[in-house]
Amino acid sequence: MKTAYFERFTLDLPDQAVPECSHSGACDQDVEFWSSRITRPAQITPEKLAAELREFGAWDVWELADDQANWQRLIWIAAGNIQEEERQ
Repeated sequence: MKTAYFERFTLDLPDQAVPECSHSGACDQDVEFWSSRITRPAQITPEKLAAELREFGAWDVWELADDQANWQRLIWIAAGNIQEEERQ
């Protein structure tokens, strides 16, 4: 397991999920696969998740209302953050 750190919470991803959810090209299918297999921690409420993603400024209010899409976005970001930290 590898951990991604955010302002409001942390998220643990299986080792195998990290490179599969953060690679060049489209990661949508890989992220969708892993989003149904990674247990969402209770502290990552829909409200906290939307607030965390809002800070990235990449999604509008309507997009952030979709909790399932937000969960997938978080996994994608977490995988990228972990890979970046490992490179440093």
